[in-house]
Amino acid sequence: MTAASSQNTRSLFDRELCGLVLDTAPRLFAVAHVCGDGAGDADGWVVAWGLVDSDGLTHVIGVDGRTRMTLASPERAVRHFGGRPGITARLVWLAQPGAAALDRAEAA
Repeated sequence: MTAASSQNTRSLFDRELCGLVLDTAPRLFAVAHVCGDGAGDADGWVVAWGLVDSDGLTHVIGVDGRTRMTLASPERAVRHFGGRPGITARLVWLAQPGAAALDRAEAA
């Protein structure tokens, strides 16, 4: 196998590997706390990050690092972080990724 042929094979494999990663990537979301009625006095902040697998299994970690949960659905995270007077917990979904890279600098 020549060096060029080896490079082409590696390049094809790298593209296939990145495609596999995109196809199987979990969905990423934040749990945000919101207070106020949204008419100019609303405020919000992220209290947790989560990811959900294709089977619905959901993993959540609080931004303080002390809360870690595995739940049946993202909506259960909303229930866990909700319930405070004057504060609503909401899910905010990140868009599905459109690209993958093997190099950290390329992915940034």
